[in-house]
Amino acid sequence: MRSLPNSQTTTRPLEFRGDLAAVRNLGILAHVDAGKTTLTERILYATGTTHKRGEVHEGTTVTDFDPQERDRGITIFAAAVSCAWGGHRINLIDTPGHVDFADEVTRSLRVLDGAVAVFDAVAGVEPQSESVWRQADRYGVPRLAFVNKMDRAGADLDRAVASLRERLHPAPLVVHMPIGAEDGFTGVVDLVRMRALLWRDGGDTAEPVPVPGELTAEAERRRRLLEEAVAGLHPAALEEFCALSRLTEATLSTALRELTLSGEGVVVLCGSAYRNRGIEPLLDAVVSFLPSPAQVPPVRGTHDGAAQERAADPEAPFAALVFKVSAGATGRLTFLRVYAGTIEKGGTVWDATTGRTERIARVLRVHADRHAPLDRAVAGDIVAVTGLKSARPGTTLCAPGAPLLLEAPGTTEPVVSVAVEARRRTDTGRLASALARLAEEDPSLALRSDAETGQTLLSGMGELHLEVAVERVRREHGLEVTVGRPRVAYRETLVRPVPGLVYRHVKQEGGAGQFAHVVLDVAPLEESGDGPEGFAFASAVVGGRVPREFVRAVEAGCRDALAEGPLGGHPVTGVRVTLTDGATHPKDSSETAFRTAGRFALREAFRRAREAGAMLLLEPVAEVTVTVPEEAVGGVLGDLAARRGRVSRSAVHAGADAGAGTGVVTATVPLAELFGYATALRGRTRGRGTFTTRPLGHAPAPATR
Repeated sequence: MRSLPNSQTTTRPLEFRGDLAAVRNLGILAHVDAGKTTLTERILYATGTTHKRGEVHEGTTVTDFDPQERDRGITIFAAAVSCAWGGHRINLIDTPGHVDFADEVTRSLRVLDGAVAVFDAVAGVEPQSESVWRQADRYGVPRLAFVNKMDRAGADLDRAVASLRERLHPAPLVVHMPIGAEDGFTGVVDLVRMRALLWRDGGDTAEPVPVPGELTAEAERRRRLLEEAVAGLHPAALEEFCALSRLTEATLSTALRELTLSGEGVVVLCGSAYRNRGIEPLLDAVVSFLPSPAQVPPVRGTHDGAAQERAADPEAPFAALVFKVSAGATGRLTFLRVYAGTIEKGGTVWDATTGRTERIARVLRVHADRHAPLDRAVAGDIVAVTGLKSARPGTTLCAPGAPLLLEAPGTTEPVVSVAVEARRRTDTGRLASALARLAEEDPSLALRSDAETGQTLLSGMGELHLEVAVERVRREHGLEVTVGRPRVAYRETLVRPVPGLVYRHVKQEGGAGQFAHVVLDVAPLEESGDGPEGFAFASAVVGGRVPREFVRAVEAGCRDALAEGPLGGHPVTGVRVTLTDGATHPKDSSETAFRTAGRFALREAFRRAREAGAMLLLEPVAEVTVTVPEEAVGGVLGDLAARRGRVSRSAVHAGADAGAGTGVVTATVPLAELFGYATALRGRTRGRGTFTTRPLGHAPAPATR
């Protein structure tokens, strides 16, 4: 372990040393507009990767290179870049902050070793900040916290840290004290090395100076708080603290690193990415506190049902996970993280997901929309390759002679659908091909054909998600399309049991017949915090009255029946089925017969439940957080009530001037009522209101539907 390196104020980036311990794979995570992309641009500028600072508002950023990203001023697609700092290579992924693109964040987190979570110094922890933090928790990704926009009016590091502690529940270990406030923010006190870093006269480089005399007492107080917090979490630090009543710089740095890697604490830094202040200390913290690929546990996978591990060793059998696919003008690019072994251009890999062998045409180092050819990539690298035809996000690639299947990142079920049609009938085939390619690149998009209307339905995570997808079809394929009104994904569920349902399936039309007899108990599945979820099946048959292979067939038939419920043909969820009895025929019983019996038996149970009023329609709901001027809070509350919203929290934060307060309202609102809400809110607040949403699952819909 080591203390903060002497490169903390280096003005020139050092060349990458080339060993695995000198690699950092990290993502930038945050709520929309917290400054992720600006921070990424400043990192590229500070490391000498770019020689001009890109600006989001000017559309000149490196990572937001897609025309839609530049038009909308937000990150939509995760973009990978590489840079060097202090002899280390940093592979960095700038992730989206909007909730509609949360799956893009999930796929990126699956292949990262560390992350920098960015928070607005005024707003603190915002809804999507919390969501991406939980995603990082799920994958065990160590994080640093960077409190950005310290130059904004109302910026307050202590308040931002308090919101981090209250809403995310980590142990924040604050290593910076700001020098100056708002427009007067000029630097930070490094509490680990007890020195000040100043950015003078708009300069881009930090100047190390002694802590100013008027700040010494406060800096010492904060250093003491940091030492006490670290000692309370780290046994070795506690031992030294008890013996010396203080911690040395070396012990403090070592403890901070170990607490970061274990997830017991999160190091908090601050700065202003827009003004290029705080970037060098953040880069040094990335190098000092976040892990290299060699320091993370071996990747785990399975082969023939047996668990296997593969360490990050260039000499080990090759194993990699695909996390992104992009089909652009330069061809089909497959982005992957190499976990073990080495991959070379022209090499052969085994697609463990599809069971196909494929050939790597080229290996590329990615820099947003530009690529540099490589001869090979080794364990720990994040690269793009060409030549793969069947790989999808979540696909495992491995050495043909050493198969391994890695866990794929989960995909969230789409909640909003629109009907998409080509304006010209002759373009129908091209549209189908374009939509299929979109769904191939983005697993959170789904395509299906409406059996009643024959329309093609495109489903996604929200209005913006679908708008972006349709606009891509228009721009990239030159197609004119018509889009129907969005529809939400309703579900149906059972609220009272239907016990002892007896169903006999008998079919005799010459030749071998079909016979299956089943008795089912159908009941609601136990509720979780978000309401009824999923499906559970169990067998209580004794004496072998229904053979095991037929039991599996009954379960498959029940799953078939879940596709359409009796209320409106929506999928059914939250159901537990128990097979309690049955009978077979020595000649006519088969898996097909029992699958058919299971399907029709469960459909009959749903029909009886509907007649008894025991089926319930569910609709997707979302948590909406609305931020508006204080005088608009009343109107927003009334509008949310009209949209069937249930307000859970409403607060007004005082501003610097009288009457300049900001109201924050949080409510649970049906997703169907949120279509067009952005326009309505802008009109109600004269363009000053903003809102964010977070999916909460499903809730009972009104009985009138």
